Order: sequence, then C-alpha cells, then structure tokens
Amino acid sequence: MIESLHSPHIARVKALISSRGNKERGQHGEFIAEGLQCAREALAATSGPKIKNIYLTEGGAARIEGAGLDTAGVETILVSEPVMAAMSSTITPQGILSVCEIGSSDFSEVKLSGKTKFIYLHEIQDPGNAGTILRSADAMGIDAVITSPGSVDMYSPKVVRATAGSLWHVPLYSGITLATISAQFPQLNKLALSAKGSTSLTELKELGNCIAIFGNEARGIDTLLDGEVIQVHIPMKGNAESLNLSAAASIVMFYLAAL
Repeated sequence: MIESLHSPHIARVKALISSRGNKERGQHGEFIAEGLQCAREALAATSGPKIKNIYLTEGGAARIEGAGLDTAGVETILVSEPVMAAMSSTITPQGILSVCEIGSSDFSEVKLSGKTKFIYLHEIQDPGNAGTILRSADAMGIDAVITSPGSVDMYSPKVVRATAGSLWHVPLYSGITLATISAQFPQLNKLALSAKGSTSLTELKELGNCIAIFGNEARGIDTLLDGEVIQVHIPMKGNAESLNLSAAASIVMFYLAAL
C-alpha cells in the first residue's frame, strides 16, 4: 500500500488533473476517471478508453468487489485514504481513481449509414455542458460527438465526471473543423440551433445523414451559418427567453432520434 504523501504516483495523477492538465493529457495520452461508475463502464467497455491502472483505497476495493467488477487484467494499486485525498479532484473521493488511455480515433475512417447523426460542438467552454451533452448523446443514440479546435478538453476531470460513464459509449473526435467534416461528407445535412432560426424544431422531417451544430455559450455560431445550414429554433410556450446549452442540445437530440 502506498502511504507516503511524497509518492511520485501523486505527482503523476495531479499533473493530469491540474489546471494545466490539458497539456499533460495530450503529451501522455492519459486522463483520470474517478468513481465507481466510470470504473464500471471502462471495465465493461469493448471500445473507447482503456484503464491502464486503478488506484484503490481499502473502501474503494470493497466497492469494486461489491459491484462484481473484474479487475484481473488491470494493474491495481492500493493507497491510503490520505494519498487518495491528495490525488483526487473531488471533495469526497469514492476511493476509486482510474488512469485511462485516451487512445486514437481517426475521423477520416468514419462512414455514414444513411441515417447517421452527429453532434458538433464549436468552441464550447463549459465542462459541465460538454459532459452533459455527451451523456445525452449516449441516451439518444447519437453516432458521434465532434468538437472543434478551441473547445474544452473532453478528457478533463469535470467533463469526464459530467458524462457519468457515457464517455465509453459514444465515439468522440476532438479538434475537427467543420470545413474538414464538410469536405469529407459534402452531402451531410447541417442544422444549427439559432435564435434567428425560421424553422421550428418540431417541423423537421427526415434528414438522412445529418449533423447538429451547437456554438459557444457566449458567442453562439453566427459565423458558421451559411445557406447550407438549416437554422432551427425550439418553440417555447413559457416565459423563459432561452435555455442552457446542454438542455437545448438534449431537446434537439431527442427530436433527431425520433426522425
């Protein structure tokens, strides 16, 4: 058991979850996933990020065993409660911290099925929004979530936590420009949620292969809109002027899933 608060294991984990962790995660191809839910999804997944090693307190090990999870193929490192507290980015750690491989994903290999549905996040900054959108995409059967250059790191601790395990269910492609997507799939139907949208979301018909575009929480996506993009709005009967980005995106995905 690791008990020393000067252990290099702590420094390794802290580097991946720090405010500058984006650079560390990119260089080493690793990210941190905390808690039982993420461990369960990662250990059961047949695709997506793989666990390299998992740090457990005695209590965390008991939770893993109680959940019936098989960690036989994963390096397991037992640590004390103080060491786990020093590693964790949460106030009340569950005693389970996984170091995962980001892995590689090649967008050029993606194929369309005729009813493929993508979500595109343009310069999204809020990790809670990003993680919740990916979780909703998982629930609605979206085929992939794609982020633009300049978007929040989808492997940051807050995003990973907000996905509640859905990170292991939905293909994720980061740092892809909309121009790249358009060049690869010129016939892909594009739609964007916009306050200026003349088409109600409920009026949408079969779109075939499509991509729904969501912009930065503050600036929106006006610079991305052209004649090829269907601009839609969500009809609202109440008094609210607007919706939180993740709430609006979830509504759009619900309608797309039904088409």
